[in-house]
Amino acid sequence: MGHLDHATFGWLTPALSYAMACVGAALGLRCTVRALDATGRSRRNWLLTAASAIGTGIWTMHFVAMLGFGVTGTDIRYDVPLTILSLVVAMAVVGVGVFAVGYGHDRVRSLLIGGLTTGVGVASMHYMGMAALRLHGEVRFDPLLVGLSVVIAVVAATAALWAALNIHAPAAVAVASLVMGAAVSSMHYTGMLAVGVDVAPSTAALPGATVMQFIFPLAVGLGSYLFITSAFVALSPTAKERAAYASAGRLTDDRAVDVAPPGFRTAGSARTHTS
Repeated sequence: MGHLDHATFGWLTPALSYAMACVGAALGLRCTVRALDATGRSRRNWLLTAASAIGTGIWTMHFVAMLGFGVTGTDIRYDVPLTILSLVVAMAVVGVGVFAVGYGHDRVRSLLIGGLTTGVGVASMHYMGMAALRLHGEVRFDPLLVGLSVVIAVVAATAALWAALNIHAPAAVAVASLVMGAAVSSMHYTGMLAVGVDVAPSTAALPGATVMQFIFPLAVGLGSYLFITSAFVALSPTAKERAAYASAGRLTDDRAVDVAPPGFRTAGSARTHTS
């Protein structure tokens, strides 16, 4: 049995992966909060952004953590199509959960359905990513720890969606994202503890791409997407702020009419004389 090292770079990859999970969670929660205050196409777009943010954050967290994964006695490669499919699955299933909460009329039922769907989706992404591993040997899983990791994923997803429904203050969302990031990281490392590898030494070339050829550039790209989207969301006015701006604009127009001299009227910035 090969020795598994989950932190070949020390605390760098666990800390960075946790940060990615927190950024994705914070962005997803803020977008979900925006969606619940919106209607029509705007709500749909915010929910799509939330799903992509949470799914991308979870996927990036997993594979940044995998940058530090190593097995003595064998090299590691990744199946590229299966790895990309795991990203698509993460965003799609998280999207189902987020839309269930965003459009559900019964909040309790929507929360339970969304949390279960999202949690199972997160776990599916994790184990699909593990199935993409290519190495000299056989990968085994402890069923009890696998089950525990799925439970953690469902609880974490349900708690995150509950936070999106009930926590609107930015400071509270930040705290909730830290908790969710910890829960997602716990799910990942619980799942990794379930892994065992029976190494079969070989000189044959492994199929797939190395972590630096594929995983690292993709993780950097997705991490950049999260930070850029976070900046966009932070600078985008909320529905309440837009309503306040509109109200202030109407108040300014009303005051302009009140103070206008006789014979004049205001219409935008134009001024006309009366006969």
